[in-house]
Amino acid sequence: MIISERLSEYIKALECDLPEYLDELEQRALADEVPIIRKEAQSLLRFLLCLLRPEKILEVGCAVGFSSAFMSEYMPENCTITTIEKVEMRIKEAKKNLAAIPRAEQVTLLCGDANEVLKELADKGESYPFIFMDAAKGQYMNFLPHLMRLLPEGGILITDNVLQEGTIVESKYTIPRRERTIHMRMREYVYTLKHMEELETVVLPVGDGVTLSVKKDIKK
Repeated sequence: MIISERLSEYIKALECDLPEYLDELEQRALADEVPIIRKEAQSLLRFLLCLLRPEKILEVGCAVGFSSAFMSEYMPENCTITTIEKVEMRIKEAKKNLAAIPRAEQVTLLCGDANEVLKELADKGESYPFIFMDAAKGQYMNFLPHLMRLLPEGGILITDNVLQEGTIVESKYTIPRRERTIHMRMREYVYTLKHMEELETVVLPVGDGVTLSVKKDIKK
């Protein structure tokens, strides 16, 4: 918990109810212990979609499709979503869930290793002004070069779960050995975002931590 539990519960209590189909999908995912975006991250995504009104969205890490379904509910009318997942069991569930949402025809699920899929998209010259990353945390640094090719000037990269329940501030020696690699890689990722000349990045203690990175025009 990054902020106090009492304050977090107060903020979540202010949220409006989700549409019934999204609420049902969220409850199933939670019951199955599938990690999905928290209420605070949902609120931030909804706000950004309303503010920026992107024409295309790229999601890295589909899981069972909740976040894609969520974004499809609040994205502009003609917007499309491309989402990536590699875990076979989750792909099967995501296909079923996404086929049942109201705007299913505007969501495309790409199956495969995100590093390979992102490279293929970048090699094709694809561009996404709104990128949401919520995938394997230890791979964020590997994905970043491809994402920079896919992100146009003025585009935004949103990365979830960057503060790791607040443990990112701790020494690696206080972290369980099995979690140290991810801990160090996440610290490297956040530091890199904050120090890249091409990006302007803010770190927000929202949910489990979110970074917002805007690609700058460095030629000016």
